[in-house]
Amino acid sequence: MTLQRSSGILLHPTCLPSEFGIGDLGQAAYNFVDFLVKSGQKFWQVLPLGPTGYEHSPYTMNYSAFAGNPLMISLEKLVDEGLLKSEELKPLETSGESAYNRVDFDAVIPHKYEYLKLAFERFRLTIKDRSNPDLEKFCQEQAWWLDDYVLFMSLLEVHNGQAWNYWNKAIARREPQAIKEQREVLKDLILYHQFLQFKFFEQWKALRNYANEKNIQIIGDVSIYVCHNSADVWASQENFALDPETLEAAWMAGVPPDYFSETGQLWGNPVYNWEHLQTTNYAWWIDRFKATLQYVDIVRIDHFRGFEAFWRIPAGETTGMKGEWIKAPGEDFFRKLGEGLGNLPVLAEDLGIITPEVEELRDRFNFPGMRILMFAFGDDSKNPYLPHNYIPNCVVYPGTHDNDTIIGWWEKASEKEKRSIAEYLGYSQPQEINQINWVFIRMALSSVANLAIIALQDALGLDNRARMNDPSVNAGNWRWRFTDSDLLSQELSDKLLKMNQVYNR
Repeated sequence: MTLQRSSGILLHPTCLPSEFGIGDLGQAAYNFVDFLVKSGQKFWQVLPLGPTGYEHSPYTMNYSAFAGNPLMISLEKLVDEGLLKSEELKPLETSGESAYNRVDFDAVIPHKYEYLKLAFERFRLTIKDRSNPDLEKFCQEQAWWLDDYVLFMSLLEVHNGQAWNYWNKAIARREPQAIKEQREVLKDLILYHQFLQFKFFEQWKALRNYANEKNIQIIGDVSIYVCHNSADVWASQENFALDPETLEAAWMAGVPPDYFSETGQLWGNPVYNWEHLQTTNYAWWIDRFKATLQYVDIVRIDHFRGFEAFWRIPAGETTGMKGEWIKAPGEDFFRKLGEGLGNLPVLAEDLGIITPEVEELRDRFNFPGMRILMFAFGDDSKNPYLPHNYIPNCVVYPGTHDNDTIIGWWEKASEKEKRSIAEYLGYSQPQEINQINWVFIRMALSSVANLAIIALQDALGLDNRARMNDPSVNAGNWRWRFTDSDLLSQELSDKLLKMNQVYNR
């Protein structure tokens, strides 16, 4: 895939303003699309949209690779449908500055689900005497993943969140009679979870259509791994490297020591049983891409290097240090994926320990790779992240959701890095540099990279308190949000638009 010269903004929907403690798919999302249009952008990049569990990582703690996160459902949109009443909705009290607010999941989850359950009960009354054709159509069209997901979430609820491999053996191992019985016993809960997915994707589809009508494309994200305690692993156990006795992960995913962590990263997800997946012509993965492309325009593949070789860590380890590289069938996989889907609108997150083999795999399928300006100034002039070393078919970011904000990074950067930046840009000393976030944004937009993506935090000039994720720390990530829509000012959109015009984006 070759991109046209353009730019976009990176922002997860949970970061948007909302009275209910977490961003959603309501009016603030539509306002953000309007802001993108006024700013001359062509893309909105989001993180994975799935329902999250422990610590709420959309990459490693997701209950499904196919489902949507019900916490993003707009309550106001449910009011518009008559499923809720505006006078019933009570805002969730939050604290903190408007630019540095945080999602308090412990407060948000019970508060929001109270309204979602009320909306469901009212919806169920409407289908008591006559069916809802839109719901039925959704359930029929998505049955290939939805049926297992809604049963899994219902079972998870009645087991109080206990991991599936500790459930009754017949259910854990998916014996047909046991599964049939549970579908009948839990039919009310199953309908509730069908309703949540129906409303999520109904709202998401409307938002995406609105964006597309205004020439804004959505860049989605496919995390390479899924959580062990997920519908995907429970429903397709043969696709994952599990201990045959305990059904725990026999090998865990992660990466060895790198830029982000001296002890590596232990994600804890089970790695794939690629040998079995090959025998199915990668059916599960192809279905996953098909599902994703129903709702986004371009797919960013997280941890792309794992399709060439992946770091496998033995069960029981507590860091990512003790592992081994295992070859993956990347070339065969992407060829079969192309045969199944045709053109592959894919961006490759080719960060970390990248070998010539990984680059060859990326280039064989013409996937644009990523360049991070924050990585550019620690070495010599051959550093691949320096703008003069870019090729057009790539995506440049000042920093991603895994990095600090530009201002946060600058405050902690070494003197060597600061001097390198000053010298690169023609300043006599670092102290002459003002508004470092805009300096990096300008570098990205002026580069030859076909696509430049700017994290909203950097456009807003926010410091470390607005960091979305620190990969070296498990707790407390994925919570940043802003609560004042006035931050998306006309002045800001004019500045971004002018830069795009100057650099032909």
